[in-house]
Amino acid sequence: QVQLVESGGGLVQPGGSLGLSCAASGIDFRFYKMGWYRQAPGQERELVAFITTSGSTYADSVKGRFTISRDNAKRTLYLQMNTLTPEDTAVYYCNTYPPSRPWGQGTQVTVSS
Repeated sequence: QVQLVESGGGLVQPGGSLGLSCAASGIDFRFYKMGWYRQAPGQERELVAFITTSGSTYADSVKGRFTISRDNAKRTLYLQMNTLTPEDTAVYYCNTYPPSRPWGQGTQVTVSS
């Protein structure tokens, strides 16, 4: 059974940083492209970034501020988020890229002063 468990969210002030983690089980993690997605209130879920064996790609809105990485031995996906703005407030999810597995519960990120 596939499980994707996101963690690391919280409340942070504008300009601050947060690091998210996603622990994967039930899939051969190393063979999958993996992505971070987010969903803000009242909006569609959107792709934030994805990572392949040859590199990573970012949404224009987070380019230069967010960094996606992975540890295949730990079956864990990471997202380092810097210079956060209120527009980054959302529930953040991980999944394969493109998404093909049941969504986890996500982790809430709130950027507010």
